[in-house]
Amino acid sequence: MKHVARKRFGQNFLTDDHVLHNIIDEIGPRQGDTMVEIGPGLAAMTSLLLKELDHMHVVELDRDLVARLEKAYPREKLSVHSGDALKFDFGAIPVPEGKKLRVVGNLPYNISSPLLFHLAEFAHLVEDQHFMLQKEVVERMVAVPGTKAYSRLSVMLQWRYDMAMLFVVPPTAFDPPPQVDSAIVRMVPTRRQLPADAATLEAVVAKAFSQRRKVIRNCVAGMFTEQQLVDAGIDPGVRPEAVALEQYVALANTLKPVA
Repeated sequence: MKHVARKRFGQNFLTDDHVLHNIIDEIGPRQGDTMVEIGPGLAAMTSLLLKELDHMHVVELDRDLVARLEKAYPREKLSVHSGDALKFDFGAIPVPEGKKLRVVGNLPYNISSPLLFHLAEFAHLVEDQHFMLQKEVVERMVAVPGTKAYSRLSVMLQWRYDMAMLFVVPPTAFDPPPQVDSAIVRMVPTRRQLPADAATLEAVVAKAFSQRRKVIRNCVAGMFTEQQLVDAGIDPGVRPEAVALEQYVALANTLKPVA
């Protein structure tokens, strides 16, 4: 029986074989990997990954798709976790000594940002992540200071990951086709993470970008003095998108220093 894509789950199933194989090539699955796929859907990518892997995990919210996956694959080949990826404990997946998780998925566009922030909590357990996302979101993720796309998402993800947009995927590669272009992003937890308290940095960046049309002096008024901005290497008269990650980290360390 054909599964009808459900709008409330943000389902757009990737059906283009050429695109699928390009994604698998970028992921480069290896025997012994602990691979986790978010939102496997109709298992188009799952089936290709399992040709290279002895076993993998998937996290799926749609119970009908969970039942299809459990029927299609034996448990020793595929561990199906039925539930919401936004609440899923990725740290609970068993990983061999000295190994880390590899996370992949065609992420639902309606929850992409909160899901990326949830996954960031597990960055220390992850080797790499490869995701399909709305192209506009990927552009924000990899944006540099001084550009319109540079945002809270840019700063917080770039603090934890080295990221690259790999290639663009057109709407015609999906069923049903989305209204926007998509893109593949590679995310590798950075080995050069700047010391900062995560909650404090998040609070500073959220405050700064809450009124991004204003200059940074006004955006963070009540949290920092103008002199504190200057001490962090920031021109108080620039907008928040002109402030680099290193400068936001310096501000966070003004409030809560990290050794």
